[in-house]
Amino acid sequence: MPSPDPIHSRAALAERFGPNYRWRLLATVMIGTVASIMASTIVNVAVPDMSRVFGLGQERAQWLSAGFMGAMTLSMLTTPWLLERYGYRHAYTGAVVLLMAGGIVGGSSSWFDLVLAMRVAEGLAAGVLQPIPAIIILHAFGAGERGKAMGIFGFGVVLAPALGPSIGGILVEAFGWRSIFFVVTPFCLVAVAMAQRYLPISAPGGAPISKAGGRLDIIGLGLIAIAVLAFLNGMGHLHAAALDLGLALFACALVATIGFVVHQRRGARPLMSLALFDHRAFAMGGAVAFIYGMALFGSTYLVPVFMQEALHLPPSQAGAVLLPAGLVLAVTIPLAGRLADRVAVSRMVSVGLVLLALSFFLMLGVDTSTALLTITAWAAVGRLGLGLILPSLNLGAMQGVPNALIAQGSSTINFLRQLGGAVGIALVGNVLESRLRTHAAEPLAAFHETFALVGAITACAIVAAWRMGPGPRPTRHDPRPS
Repeated sequence: MPSPDPIHSRAALAERFGPNYRWRLLATVMIGTVASIMASTIVNVAVPDMSRVFGLGQERAQWLSAGFMGAMTLSMLTTPWLLERYGYRHAYTGAVVLLMAGGIVGGSSSWFDLVLAMRVAEGLAAGVLQPIPAIIILHAFGAGERGKAMGIFGFGVVLAPALGPSIGGILVEAFGWRSIFFVVTPFCLVAVAMAQRYLPISAPGGAPISKAGGRLDIIGLGLIAIAVLAFLNGMGHLHAAALDLGLALFACALVATIGFVVHQRRGARPLMSLALFDHRAFAMGGAVAFIYGMALFGSTYLVPVFMQEALHLPPSQAGAVLLPAGLVLAVTIPLAGRLADRVAVSRMVSVGLVLLALSFFLMLGVDTSTALLTITAWAAVGRLGLGLILPSLNLGAMQGVPNALIAQGSSTINFLRQLGGAVGIALVGNVLESRLRTHAAEPLAAFHETFALVGAITACAIVAAWRMGPGPRPTRHDPRPS
């Protein structure tokens, strides 16, 4: 195996840039990741304009978001292999360049199929990028600083989707839908420049790049792709007119999942190391991540629809109601990150889940006579809970995981959260549609029942969170090789 260039090793870079080098390292990977998150949300405001330009119906237009999310969910599992095969600098730079190319080509295209293909390319890049900051934090920061670092990263993660739609709306009105595709370009250019300066060329843990490290587990990736896509499509057919098709898709997903598990246990270099789940903290953290993803993404879909269709608020007013809650989340995350270095992560995550579940149950008392200030307060309770969960979840799940499995663990936790999000959106959409048919004369009841379901699902995660354990004992900064 070739040895990494000592000039670009982590130790040499740390000596060159001084004791704050680890923060420059984190800032570098944050920029590309924040750009990828912005790309995932900013396109939503351009869908009506694109639908008019390309003559799209809702069934085709929704693939601009669904294609991105599906590609991102699956490509997360390839990050450990890419980092081992190509090292931090090349893997990260390649993903950022793909994200930038997807934006430039998609924004320049006059053919919808090519635009959609570029959205999928952006999703593939985003999936590779998103686990990398957590891997950097777990390798380059001591236990006493990881919460703070995760909080700073979480602040950027939250800020991107909060600002993305607002920026996108201004750009679409001024320059049309193409402009939103180019937003990521300056971020990507800065990320590439910083990667050449600050990222080591080694693999995680300071290991040399392993060009003979084996091929990507294509069979495993294909099986999990079939399982995920069949399951999500099956959820969309759980109604009387297509129940047989839905059940057949669920059966296909089950068979593919069993095949994936068997293949991962037998493979010498599995795509997802199932040994991770032998650690109780990781298994419980994975369960929390999946349920948390369901609640987060499901509520992100449900709350705006509730305020516009059930409470009859205009889109601008609905957005204004949610803005303070977003600010609460942005402020809470860095503060919670610092707290995570001092308080048991199981307590932090459990309290966050209690607040999140409570916010859903409080919505059961909201009707057309409820003051907007009250609705804003209930939404803020949920966002406060999310702020407590985000910095602590990865830290708690990864306690006790060997260094060699940190990259796989980070990718798997991100995969489970994203998969939970996709399932949450599908579940909320289907349940809401079903309850609206039942309560055709009283749609408010349908929304209340859906909020109750999401709240109950969130509450189930509290048991798993409490079983994660207290988390790593804080120590003075003792960075691991990155």
